[in-house]
Amino acid sequence: MRPQALPAALDAVRPLLEERPGRLIVGLTGPPAAGKSTLATALAAALTNEAGALAVAVPMDGFHLANAELARLGFEGRKGAPETFDASGYVNLLRRLRAGEPSTVYAPTFNRAVNESIGSAIPVAPHVRVVVTEGNYLLLDTPPWDGVRPLLDLALYLDAPHTTRHSALVRRQLARGLSRSDAQAWAGGSDAANARLIESTRDRADRILART
Repeated sequence: MRPQALPAALDAVRPLLEERPGRLIVGLTGPPAAGKSTLATALAAALTNEAGALAVAVPMDGFHLANAELARLGFEGRKGAPETFDASGYVNLLRRLRAGEPSTVYAPTFNRAVNESIGSAIPVAPHVRVVVTEGNYLLLDTPPWDGVRPLLDLALYLDAPHTTRHSALVRRQLARGLSRSDAQAWAGGSDAANARLIESTRDRADRILART
């Protein structure tokens, strides 16, 4: 099923394909469980199949710190907060992708089943025209996250109702083995705090996409 916001996202990207030569970096952000990953994958596929511009989705979540490192830092209960990512590594990857290196660049991904990142899982070949990168903190203005926004040709913000997101967040935590009470607590605690921070960056987007 095509995500509701896909037509609007395509409409935002298509003019840039005509106006700007070389590789485009499209950023997609929004609060947890808004549907960013689904939309980013669908947008990359639609750009490749419908617009004739080879596109690849690259998630920010591939830069989650490993669980062992979170434990060492005392961040186990904050996984998903800005400080629990290798933000500098993410910025450096975007710089390489924007530069259009003559060889394939490999990006990491995040596996929800094992709750860990997997390195070098996403190949981005030199002839890829559009990189769709998605994640929570693309529009933060604090270092080192503030290095992301200048690297984006287009920044899209995906909005979704709180009730829709909360239900999805609880299901996500249940899927990784938490009890229902713990899943509810996580969704209402850490995830809710992260969502408030992300929502404060909304006005830095080029376009707001709505999901009902």
